[in-house]
Amino acid sequence: MIYTTTDTIPGRDIIEIKGVVTGNVVQSKHIGRDFMAGLKSIVGGEIRGYTEMMTEARNIAIQRMVEEASSKGADAIVGIRFTTSSIVDGSSEILAFGTAVKLG
Repeated sequence: MIYTTTDTIPGRDIIEIKGVVTGNVVQSKHIGRDFMAGLKSIVGGEIRGYTEMMTEARNIAIQRMVEEASSKGADAIVGIRFTTSSIVDGSSEILAFGTAVKLG
């Protein structure tokens, strides 16, 4: 499955639009990451535990989006975008969405 943030795929023709596809995950912090984040906020710098958590969440969201596109018979997903939002204190959602297409 080809997936891209661009609206086209060089050298390929889009012959059919299968529809919008999405993948999301809501991820919550755990006490170990929260404790380390508190310490890190005192001295500054990247909070690697949270970076790793959001990277994992993004990968899960992409995987779910690709699975939905495959179930629609798509060859590719174009125009992929990501958004995040806070759901409740201590958790956030990452949403991946794009257009599933059939290539010629």
